[in-house]
Amino acid sequence: MKHRVFVDGQEGTTGLRIHEYLAQRADIEVLRIDPERRKDAAERARLLNAADVAFLCLPDAAAREAAALVTNPKTCLIDASTAHRTAPGWVFGMPELAAEQRERIRSAKRISNPGCHSSAFILLLRPLVDAGLVPADLPVAATSITGYSGGGKKMIEQYEAGGDARLAAPRPYGLSLAHKHVPEMTAHTGLRVKPVFQPIVGPFLKGLAVSVPLHLSQLKGGSTPETLHRALAERYAGERFIRVMPLRDPQTMDQDGGFFDVQACNDTNRVDVFVFANDTQAMLMARLDNLGKGASGAAVQTMNVHLGLDEGLGL
Repeated sequence: MKHRVFVDGQEGTTGLRIHEYLAQRADIEVLRIDPERRKDAAERARLLNAADVAFLCLPDAAAREAAALVTNPKTCLIDASTAHRTAPGWVFGMPELAAEQRERIRSAKRISNPGCHSSAFILLLRPLVDAGLVPADLPVAATSITGYSGGGKKMIEQYEAGGDARLAAPRPYGLSLAHKHVPEMTAHTGLRVKPVFQPIVGPFLKGLAVSVPLHLSQLKGGSTPETLHRALAERYAGERFIRVMPLRDPQTMDQDGGFFDVQACNDTNRVDVFVFANDTQAMLMARLDNLGKGASGAAVQTMNVHLGLDEGLGL
């Protein structure tokens, strides 16, 4: 028996990529809406309620409206927007978050898909907060550099049209210090203080890396680069999509001349986690494909978990 899946918002960047993943699957029947009826609430409601799993690839307000259309208790919603990532009654769709998270995803009918920046940040910080190495009240800062595909169709068109010299350089944004990922970055790490977060768009299609600097003197007494690295390695031991790289990764430090390749996880569902450090400071870094594990790949992985399938099916 095939699982019936509907993507509401199938023409967006995330929706299109989800369709690419699903197109390879013999176990999935994709329900499609007539393009002329994309804004027909009754037709969308019919398809949403006919699906075993429905992905919401919509702006926040539209995602809330779509969720309200679902009356079938058997339909599982996976919302790729920001709308429900800290909402009561919604399970955070990150299987690697905690030991019990996969079971929570399996039993949930309302799942929020993590954001790209926040996925990397949470995967870096949650194990260290849980281990007591990073105090929950520690003020933390983070920087993320990402490809322009994270801005959706309009930004992709802007970059690919060319002709604007400003786009050749990295572009910091989120200067109001109120980026939409900050609430989930706080809630799902266990931090009690909102991080100061600086995202940057770079002149490349995709790839993302988040960096979190730490002073060892501000961490739990006796914390060393080795204890930070060990906590991450122990948490993610056996995780098929998370690779904890060697402490002070020699390939990055030596073979690549000390330059970090932001795009090295592109076209995968993998996250690479790093600890670079000296005797007094550490730099935590995580990289992923912002369209893969940072969006569509994570959504399909979560669908697989919910349906009780091989977690990596189609990825």
